[in-house]
Amino acid sequence: MPFLFACDPAMPQFDLIATATFGLENVVARELKDLGYSNCRVSDGRVLFSGDEHDIARCNLWLRSADRLLIRLGEFPAGDFGALFDKTIDLPWNELLPVDAEFPVSGRSVRSRLKSVPSVQGCVKKAIVENLKRRYNRFRFDESGTQYPIEVSLLKDVATLTIDTSGPGLHKRGYRQLTGRAPLRETMAAGLVQLSYWNRERLLIDPFCGSGTIPIEAALLGRNIAPGLGRSFLCEDWHWMDRSVFRDARTAARDARLPKLSETILAYDHDPAAIRLSERSATDAGVAVDIRFRRQEVSDLKSKREYGCIVTNPPYGERLGDTEEVEAVYRELGRIFTPLNTWSIYVLTSNRWFEKHYGRRAPRRRKLYNGRLECQYYQYPGPRPPDPQSSE
Repeated sequence: MPFLFACDPAMPQFDLIATATFGLENVVARELKDLGYSNCRVSDGRVLFSGDEHDIARCNLWLRSADRLLIRLGEFPAGDFGALFDKTIDLPWNELLPVDAEFPVSGRSVRSRLKSVPSVQGCVKKAIVENLKRRYNRFRFDESGTQYPIEVSLLKDVATLTIDTSGPGLHKRGYRQLTGRAPLRETMAAGLVQLSYWNRERLLIDPFCGSGTIPIEAALLGRNIAPGLGRSFLCEDWHWMDRSVFRDARTAARDARLPKLSETILAYDHDPAAIRLSERSATDAGVAVDIRFRRQEVSDLKSKREYGCIVTNPPYGERLGDTEEVEAVYRELGRIFTPLNTWSIYVLTSNRWFEKHYGRRAPRRRKLYNGRLECQYYQYPGPRPPDPQSSE
């Protein structure tokens, strides 16, 4: 069932899907667990859980590494168009879509007999219209109202039908109006930080900060600032979504913010234009006080601190500069980071020869996708810093 009505018929429980970039599904599941959702099911590219309209608002505001939040209306075998149509028409579209709803249908098909995506979309659209005809007793729908984006996803002849609650992807935080070259998505940056050993009590350095995404996302995490606090979401305008739901969720999020970080995040880049852009984005995100941006070459990086974290996204070669220059950068990183043998170091790159040029194999690595580009997240975790209280 797509959703079950609880004791209060005005508060349905939905099947929800938090979509995620491949490799970040468990990070999203951990975020949901931290938010109090214990019954999560993880599969490729998505995390399934249950919740009501308050949870839809809360998760849109708080999820850092998820791409979107969807309502799953149904999932069923669909080996032919007859099965797809019959199962789709039986779903409770008329309980969610008003008479003037705009409901565009997008689709995709992977390893399924129904290969023509336009034909699949047309079949689903026709079935939804037939469903709405029964409810509203009319033959035409002008779709002049609020949008309810629908997706039909076919995987191995199983169809999943969803409605997108987010609108623009959750990486659209609202603080980054302009970007530099080859920007890292905010959701990916948040995932990188959460896969590291960094916390608000530790020093963090990004020597290739670019547009400032990693340090800004780290500061939002360290300050417990909801990443969606500065934007709106498509479902806020839906006829069954009470306006007070998002208002209350935002009030609770503002009240949950923590004070300034005890350790200022350090963010460097050789490009002064990138530094100016980063400073502006940090100000718009409300974390300018937590980050010190400075123009600096990576070769000048050094620290007298015994413990700290480096999380960075250096040039790949495929996107910036030429291969020889990038390989020289990796060799320089190996030289610079060698004295920092008690630090935890994390590097995202698509360059398959990174470890060779860096001079050290990573104890851990994780395959991630930066957009459509396959990358490896090389992880060099250092020892745990001593507990300050243990010396008291």
